[in-house]
Amino acid sequence: MQTDSSIAPMHVALFPSAGMGHLAPFLRLAVALDARGCSVTFISILPTVSSAESSHLSHFFSTYPQIHCMEFHLPRNEPSTASPADPFFLQWESIRRSAHLLPSLLTSISPPISALITDITLTSSIFDAVANLPFSNYVLFTSCAATLALFSYFPITAQSDTFDANCQLQIPGLQPIPNSDIPPPLLLPKNLFKTTVMENGLALMKADGIIVNTFDALEPNTLMALNKGIVVPAFPPVVTVGPLERCSFEHSREGTKQQLFSWLNAQPARSVMYVSFGSRNALSRDQIKQLAEGLEKSNCRFLWAVKSKVVDKEDMVTLGELVGDEFLERVKEKGVVVNGWVEQWGVLGHPAVGGFMSHCGWNSVTEAAWHGVPVLAWPQAGDQRINAGVVERSGLGIWERKWGWGGDNAEVVMGAEIGEKLQEFMNNAGIRVSAARVREEAKCAISAGGTSASSWMNLVERLKSKVI
Repeated sequence: MQTDSSIAPMHVALFPSAGMGHLAPFLRLAVALDARGCSVTFISILPTVSSAESSHLSHFFSTYPQIHCMEFHLPRNEPSTASPADPFFLQWESIRRSAHLLPSLLTSISPPISALITDITLTSSIFDAVANLPFSNYVLFTSCAATLALFSYFPITAQSDTFDANCQLQIPGLQPIPNSDIPPPLLLPKNLFKTTVMENGLALMKADGIIVNTFDALEPNTLMALNKGIVVPAFPPVVTVGPLERCSFEHSREGTKQQLFSWLNAQPARSVMYVSFGSRNALSRDQIKQLAEGLEKSNCRFLWAVKSKVVDKEDMVTLGELVGDEFLERVKEKGVVVNGWVEQWGVLGHPAVGGFMSHCGWNSVTEAAWHGVPVLAWPQAGDQRINAGVVERSGLGIWERKWGWGGDNAEVVMGAEIGEKLQEFMNNAGIRVSAARVREEAKCAISAGGTSASSWMNLVERLKSKVI
């Protein structure tokens, strides 16, 4: 009979996908598992698409040497003729096509793994590839529970005779979703993204559990509907582990970024509007100019992280070319404009920051919730309208719906309108109160006895039961 000291530790392998929106929660999850006594192997997919991914992985492994790095090198494949232009989606497809290489890699790990946690974008391919291997399979769903409900129910309704892409979608147990809020590719007759979502949505039923970076108070009705099998009968357990907190390796390391915090230190409390549309969303040049005008007209202090390209390593233009040297000179007393990666957790946690104009990527939403910073939602693509709905319903912020989707073909929102809305938002005392309430709910969730803390305990116990 084995003694406790001779039993192998829980050994979990993590398999992320491309893009900072997918990598960041995997890195935080790895640290959280390590802190709870799990042995962790992190599978690093190479080459990365962006410089931010490469930098984060490098600092992550140097900060946490106890977390084992296993490299998964993608072969040079001919790009699919049906592939979209998004380089991150191309990377997802490359990983999916290489899934057959994963079993030999996983079986070489010693001691053997007891569980694999896979990114939602890769689920169907990876689950098929590892179906005969003796470990549990979990999914890290890198969006909100509402999007999880959409992805799990959509394959069922899209295959039915009653599905109408021109009508709102009624998911059992949830409020109806207008078709204008659904990611547009899902409404097309034939689309690679739609096919991938449907395949991954169906594969979710094979999971031993689905991990989501959310907490019960943020999405109570959706989580109840999922876990009670109302959305999809016999759905796997949804494990809420959020908000996942920043790790030590994420602290700002560059001198130029430290200057941002020196500037923030000199600003009055809750006076600064932080503007960022995430690591993948690039506004059109016309919209950038109008946003600059709006920030200036608002007369608000601001910190604006601007980008003109989807992939950071391709973003070679200067700030002067993007927003104009004259603009930078005029606003230098009340605003800072940067391009490149910003240590967002630290910015949102700074007492000078009183608002966040955001695309509503899910990591941004959960970070705003943790810090209680009100969100002015301006979703740009993908799941971001679903996320903005969570922001609105929870009281974390306001969604300016009439501004529509972003992108090069979007209608440009004029600077005067943006400036007026910014001023109104920063003077809204009510939204500050409700965002502060969300912050307290977030902190309660991960405190001892909280909903996410309890979910973590249950997850660890389930992982222990699968130790080989």
